[in-house]
Amino acid sequence: MTATSHLLASGPGWRVRDIVCTAGPGDPVFEEQHAQCCIAVVTHGSFQYRSSQGDALLAPGSLLLGNQGACFECGHEHAAGDRCLAFQFAPDYLEEIVAAVPGAQPAFSRAHLPPSLALARLVAAAEAAPGDAAIYEDVALRLAGAVVATLAARLPAPATANARDTGRITEAVRRIEAECDEPLSLARLARDAAMSRYHFLRVFRAQVGMTPHQFLLRTRLHRAALMLRQSDMQVASIAFDAGFGDLSSFNRRFRRVMGTSPSAYRARN
Repeated sequence: MTATSHLLASGPGWRVRDIVCTAGPGDPVFEEQHAQCCIAVVTHGSFQYRSSQGDALLAPGSLLLGNQGACFECGHEHAAGDRCLAFQFAPDYLEEIVAAVPGAQPAFSRAHLPPSLALARLVAAAEAAPGDAAIYEDVALRLAGAVVATLAARLPAPATANARDTGRITEAVRRIEAECDEPLSLARLARDAAMSRYHFLRVFRAQVGMTPHQFLLRTRLHRAALMLRQSDMQVASIAFDAGFGDLSSFNRRFRRVMGTSPSAYRARN
């Protein structure tokens, strides 16, 4: 088995699982089926997701979307391993949320949503949830509502890319995740990917859903949010460990994205 699943919490019509996959480029890809409607938050690693709703490269912060009964494949052609928090819903549970959102459709119309600074608060809350079922259900409801509302906005169709570019972008995503505390410039990332800065920027944005700088910022803020909730480190130390060059810049960016100061965010734990 290349994947293990651990039930974190559940309630009437919903459950959340921590799923860890260790598959790599040499492992076979199997067709699977969603037993329930699924919104999975990618927390670590990356993989290629293929379903009847489309194909996508899923990076940390991406949301995998699956309709009940839909078949899918997860491949690791370019790098090994990933981890997801999978929120699974009974159809009638999700239908109540859909009914409250104008213009929403009863089924997911696409395979994924890309990482988003707008959803950063929810993604951080999902990963930092302390195991309390009430907190997990709150996150599940808010996450499902945000996904349904985003899809109702009629997003443009996701872009496609060749296998060579997907491999290069996968390597860049993995590097940003592992080295977000380093000064990773666009020029450096593009050079290491053997691409021009313009081509790298264009393909990265098409595949990941945001620019390399936005993804780096999102990764740093997410790391900081988890450290605020899961450690007793001083705020200044967290800012520097997450890759921010000075405390004022960290405080400003954190408040803008998370809606509150780092200290206030920690106090809500």
